[in-house]
Amino acid sequence: MSWFIEVLKKYAVFSGRARRKEYWMFGLFAAIIAIVLGGIGFAIKFPLLVGLFYLAILLPGLGVSIRRLHDTGRSGWWLLIGLVPLIGGITLLVFTCLDSEPGANAYGPNPKEVGGIPAHV
Repeated sequence: MSWFIEVLKKYAVFSGRARRKEYWMFGLFAAIIAIVLGGIGFAIKFPLLVGLFYLAILLPGLGVSIRRLHDTGRSGWWLLIGLVPLIGGITLLVFTCLDSEPGANAYGPNPKEVGGIPAHV
């Protein structure tokens, strides 16, 4: 849950880099929360509850996605490839699953490394 909170703390931060773990844990907890809210929304007959949640996490989600692409050495503009049916989604999935670029890149230092020594994964 701390990974989800960290992304929310960086609400509209689009610079820097995000590790795979940060990106995927945010997605996991967002999905769990959406499922719970969907159940609650169904029970109280307010189906827009999940939509409101996704609207609330839109900017943090975009931010962590762009930072994840930065970690692989790509511009945040690569998110737009997701608009291409099927191929775009598969391409983004591959990009977000790739390992970090070693060392610093144009978007900042590697978040896996602490003082030049790789942290345990």
